[in-house]
Amino acid sequence: MPLTFAQADTLFREDKLNELVADAEGRRFLKLRSLNRTEYLERLFQSVGIAQPAVGSRKLFEAAFNSGISTAAIEACARGIYREEREHRRANETELVNQLYRVQEFNWGGLHQNNLEKTIVDNYIKKITDYEALCRCVENELLTSLRGYVICSWYNHWTSIIIEDIFKDHVNVLPAVGLVKKIDFFVHDTPFDLKVTYLPEGYLSEKRKAANQRPELTLLKRAARTNGLPIATDLASAALLQDLWAKVSDHPSDECRQLVEELQDFRNALVVEIERDPTQLIRWLYENQGERRFDASNRLFLVLVDQRNYFDSWKLKRAKPLMEARIRAYLDGCGRNCGRLIEFDWEGDRYSTVSDVIVVRHQ
Repeated sequence: MPLTFAQADTLFREDKLNELVADAEGRRFLKLRSLNRTEYLERLFQSVGIAQPAVGSRKLFEAAFNSGISTAAIEACARGIYREEREHRRANETELVNQLYRVQEFNWGGLHQNNLEKTIVDNYIKKITDYEALCRCVENELLTSLRGYVICSWYNHWTSIIIEDIFKDHVNVLPAVGLVKKIDFFVHDTPFDLKVTYLPEGYLSEKRKAANQRPELTLLKRAARTNGLPIATDLASAALLQDLWAKVSDHPSDECRQLVEELQDFRNALVVEIERDPTQLIRWLYENQGERRFDASNRLFLVLVDQRNYFDSWKLKRAKPLMEARIRAYLDGCGRNCGRLIEFDWEGDRYSTVSDVIVVRHQ
């Protein structure tokens, strides 16, 4: 029997996307869900010449599914909507990339989206009792932090749109135009949630430990002490790693030069290993999700690596020609069954998903 709307909806909410993809009606459900906004569904009914049912907006998706509108008609509607929206962005894209290159520093200023309000409340509103002191802190600390937060958020927002458009412009990709959770686009019939990331420090640490190599930070601290370099005491581990890497790299001693080369060689070898077989990295990325954001949806990971300076990998998000070349090469060669089947564990349960990694690196 064909999959019903209720059955398909249950599978979707249970993260069983691959069961949906294995069924023709399930694939139609997912592609229709990518149009799940009232104005898009109304346009779909109009495009196929079917009278729109007299139901509320919340029931319109179910009505469209039950109407029997074909997958081909759904795809044509989605592509038409995307083309129109894309033309508006394309007109400004060159200047947008130009503006993105003006960002010289990627520093959140200690503020992040998930705890922005909490940080302000805890550190300023509840902590300071003197009005003049509060004003000084706002002027000297908070405004600087907020500026960094806004610039980083702006940079991430627009580079993400540019990168998604590179995927969605490809002939083998069907855009999800309705901003559906868990799906940014389909590569042929496989839905993917795009994640842009960098070489994870946690994964790097695990691989160094497995290779009986001491942590990078430990080795850099030792080199700093040996060569009389200052070690900051007010920096978190990630910032201290970058700080000491720069100081040791700039020192003229053979010991410092050799250490930096060894650290760089290990990272570079790991990148080559990931390009050859990303299975371990993919499993690590799924198993090390934040608890609040956990899901087992299909993910396509875009891993950015600037081998000239690993700490500048964030800059590659605006390197549009480099990004285009690598993404298009992947999409041209991945075939109809894009991605690889991955099994991973999460809090005692076993999950199965389809995922893959595209490494974009500047050598």
